[in-house]
Order: sequence, then structure tokens, then C-alpha cells
Amino acid sequence: MVAVDRTSSRADPASSLHTLAGGLRAARSAGASAAPAVGAALFVRPELRPRGLVTMPRFPGDLLDPARSHGEVLLHIAADRQATVKTAVDRLLASAPEWRVRWRADGFRSDNREEGGRGLARNPFHFTEGFGNPGTERETADRVLVRADQIEPAWAVGGSYQVVRIIRLATELWDTDPVEEQERIIGRRREGGWLDGTPDGEQPNLAADPDGNLTPLDSHVRLAAPDRRNPPPIVRRSYSYDRGNGDTGLIFSCFQRDLAKGFESVQKRLEGETMAKYLLTVGGGYFFVPPPGDAWIDAAFA
Repeated sequence: MVAVDRTSSRADPASSLHTLAGGLRAARSAGASAAPAVGAALFVRPELRPRGLVTMPRFPGDLLDPARSHGEVLLHIAADRQATVKTAVDRLLASAPEWRVRWRADGFRSDNREEGGRGLARNPFHFTEGFGNPGTERETADRVLVRADQIEPAWAVGGSYQVVRIIRLATELWDTDPVEEQERIIGRRREGGWLDGTPDGEQPNLAADPDGNLTPLDSHVRLAAPDRRNPPPIVRRSYSYDRGNGDTGLIFSCFQRDLAKGFESVQKRLEGETMAKYLLTVGGGYFFVPPPGDAWIDAAFA
């Protein structure tokens, strides 16, 4: 993920975005997927900005580094090989000299696989994540895509709000805890199974465990989604990172059609969770992924 700003704030956003779109095509020619998301700072006309798109606030426990936060545009470049990503990013930036890098986060997905239509990966805490995502494209679209009946600019219909959180993980401290304690903090087995014995591909009935004897009431998954059979309307796609010198963590990324009902409602429930002492959010931002194609550029920045 590469966050970029215009080298001149006086530069026309539409013209600059069309140049950046050319850079994205150059990145794709290298064999990578490449997609943009726009930040609130790019919009001059408030009525054309998605209504929920603001600068990401600080949440309790955050220590946001300005050098790793926010940005006018976020570029998501992905491929099966690190060398392909590097080539794609180099081509993109060379094609758009009026944009400068604000921050970048290079990530990877360990044990990356698909199961039941869900993309799964193992995070630096050794737990497999992604089971909470929907298993079909229709369910995914229902959670993430802005609909015509929402109070949004017309150009934003079919787009999605994206939240990125650069979370530094205290892996050395975490690894001193027994696996059983880690599983109680998370609320799942490392491989994804539920503590009450429910298979990983199904949702447990947490209401049948009101005192948290099987799945602790303060476990991460229970706080995030108290009713696992009616999960929060978000889809996550996160990556691990390792910058060396002990700076390892998670590039958390999630998509939703409504920030208040999606990420923000989950984040509020997680305040003060047991796992908080192992986490430190140091960067990221709020962005909006436009619908496919380039037509949105002139519609959003007319």
C-alpha cells in the first residue's frame, strides 16, 4: 500500500488523478493488481465527497505517526511475487511524477489460501484470520458496496469505504503466553475452530454461553461481534509486515458501505479489550475506493 499526495496542492485533482490512472495501468502491465482509494483531503467540493469520508480520528490507545498516516490517495498494489510488486510500484510512480509518496507499507500474507470462498492467512500472532468474511461474492457486495438508496454522491454508488490501520504487534510479549491463554484472549483456536467446539466454517451460538465459560466475554472475537450469527457488515483483507528491528505487525484493512455501522462500531466495542496491551496502532487512514473505471474522476472532481 502506497499513500501519495500531489506535489502541489494547487494542481487540478481531476487532471492529476487521470495521470495517476495511467500509472495504475502501467503497474498492471507489470503483472500486478492495482487499485486506488481517495482520501478526504483531495476533495475541494464537500458535496461531492462521500459523506462518511473524513480524516481518520485517533482512537483510544492509538499513537498515530503523521509519517505513516492519511494521504490524498492510497494505492493498493498486489501480486504473487515481491519482485512483481516492486516493478509495478516503480512503473506507477515513474508515470505520475506530480505525485509524491507520503508513506508506504509493504506486506505479505503467510499461509495464504482460500477456503469456503474466504481468503485466509496466518497473522504474526500465529492465528489464521479471515473466517469472519462472507463466502460468496453476493454477500461480500452486500457488506461493502455503497448502494443507490444511501445518501451519497451519485458517483460513489458501487464504491466502498476502506479503513487501513498499521498495527505494531508485541510479538515477543505475546509469545511468552501459553497457547491456551492466547486462544482465550482471541476467542478462537489458532487454526480457526471455536472454543465451544463449533467448526471454523460455522458461527457459534454465543448466547448459549452467557457467562463466557467457554468463550470469554472479553475475548477479541466476542467483543468484535457479540452475535456471531449476525456479524458486522465489513470484509477484511489484512497483511503482515516486518520492517526489522522488532517492528512487526499487521496492515489491517477492511471494507464496508457504512463506516459507522462497520469499522467504527466494532472499534468502539473493542475499547479496553484484553488484547489491547499487545497492540499499538501507529498509522493508516480512511479512504474511499471508487467504482471500477475512470469515469468517477470527472464526476467527483467536476
